[in-house]
Amino acid sequence: MSTRLVLLGPPGAGKGTQAARLAERFGVPAISTGDIFRANIKGGTPLGRTVQEYTSRGALVPDSVTNDMVRDRLAQDDVTEGFLLDGYPRNVAQVGELDVILADAGLTLDLAVEITADPDVVAERLLKRAEIEGRDDDTEDVIRHRLDIYSQETAPIARVYGERGLLVQVDGIGDVDAVTERLVAAIGATSGR
Repeated sequence: MSTRLVLLGPPGAGKGTQAARLAERFGVPAISTGDIFRANIKGGTPLGRTVQEYTSRGALVPDSVTNDMVRDRLAQDDVTEGFLLDGYPRNVAQVGELDVILADAGLTLDLAVEITADPDVVAERLLKRAEIEGRDDDTEDVIRHRLDIYSQETAPIARVYGERGLLVQVDGIGDVDAVTERLVAAIGATSGR
């Protein structure tokens, strides 16, 4: 059985950690747009140079570039049994583009899983991570701004998938193993619909 998932959630909700765990559990690649960006930049690809032009000045990479990278990644052989997308789609326009990418490949999305988390808890987590990793630029104001951007641009994606009957929400607060088990249970309960 294939598993094709989109993982949503605010910064600091544990998406990266849970994406890796879920990918291993379901035997599918975790596809992070951040990882794709970094791999293209490191490889010096034309796409990577384009991405670097934006990221070096702190700008968001335009949808057209992100869409091209995701289309290319989803055309690779290791996604035939499924995938878990982390960080894409990040806005409603990208939901439409993902629909086209999947339709062109004769595929459909199985589920969108939203990891929910109290904004104060994730802000505290991100501040702690910034302190541990020495990220001077991750101040409380910057973190709150990132959470505001998430709620304005990315949270509406959850509504779209909810309207399609493809959304499950899972509480992302608590022990990492417990969150993983909640996610696996929610995904398992909705597979085979």
